[in-house]
Amino acid sequence: MTSKISHGVSGAIRRFAGWVAGGSVGHPMLEGINYWDELRDSPSQMEICFAIFVNVLELDDSGQPINEKYAEKRAATWIYQYCTGKLPPGQPELEPWEVELY
Repeated sequence: MTSKISHGVSGAIRRFAGWVAGGSVGHPMLEGINYWDELRDSPSQMEICFAIFVNVLELDDSGQPINEKYAEKRAATWIYQYCTGKLPPGQPELEPWEVELY
């Protein structure tokens, strides 16, 4: 049997990609940080950003995302830390499982 991700997961990933590309991911956390210049020249860093979003994304029993904004916030936390060298105020360190590349 073949399984596919739900339309909800597909939509969440598509929206996240649009926010990253448009420079609005994690708003307002990344306001004033020009992360796009940092990430577009480093595909492996962009890969980590997307891995965090997908690793953190949780699904309900029917395969629909239930924490899309939180997953975005964790990816934005990583971008903030990558660009500034420090955590954003009030955000905990990223856990090893959040940044795991499978």
